Amino acid sequence: MSRRYLAFDLETAKVLPPDVTDLLSHRPLGIACAAAAKSDGGEPITWFGAGAAPAPRLTREEAASLVDDLMTFVRDGYTLLSWNGLSFDFNVLAEESGLLEECAELALNHVDMMFQAVCTLGHYLSLQKAAEGLRIPGKPVGMSGLLAPSRWAEGHHEEVLAYNVQDVRIALEIARACEERRELVWITRKGTPGRMSLSKGWLTVQECLDLPLPDTSWMSDPPAREGFLSWTVRAGLPGTGLWR
Repeated sequence: MSRRYLAFDLETAKVLPPDVTDLLSHRPLGIACAAAAKSDGGEPITWFGAGAAPAPRLTREEAASLVDDLMTFVRDGYTLLSWNGLSFDFNVLAEESGLLEECAELALNHVDMMFQAVCTLGHYLSLQKAAEGLRIPGKPVGMSGLLAPSRWAEGHHEEVLAYNVQDVRIALEIARACEERRELVWITRKGTPGRMSLSKGWLTVQECLDLPLPDTSWMSDPPAREGFLSWTVRAGLPGTGLWR
């Protein structure tokens, strides 16, 4: 891998009904824990409160410290990597830390693999389907991001942390495998392989904004780039309103 990546993912703390699909409509969500993994090796990094035991959720000060840690990794030469971090993880982190401008800058300059897929293909793509397409072991059975808050609240901290760490490891494996193949492969709803060229490699969010709009005429409600970026506009950073 040409870049030194730091894959990042967080798990929310607010327990919601099982039929909820739009988590952000129930904010503030809180942060139960977060995890990161380096592409150049080493043990995964986790955040779950500063006390002797995991807390129900990160305090504002602890969330701000998490932002500071991520900024330090960037200064040290790492490129942050996520799957849907632009729309979700950095959005939640901005609210919980109160550091909107810092989180928006991190989000715009990181590689969000799902956002690149949306900008190129015009539709959403799940981490699990990409893992299946690349034959990478996926998420553990019986656990999900929707289940994580209730499991955390019940005290199953190690289980949730292991799930969180597995997510960042999967993201790193997907990034690595796709860079080697020069394409992203996933399993479609029909059960067949889908392919997306990565002739220019993975792009940062800011670089993805220069990609031409895909043909979504066949879709009834295609995802718009504005929806992913709307929260960053409030930070007033240059380029956050330049959608194509």
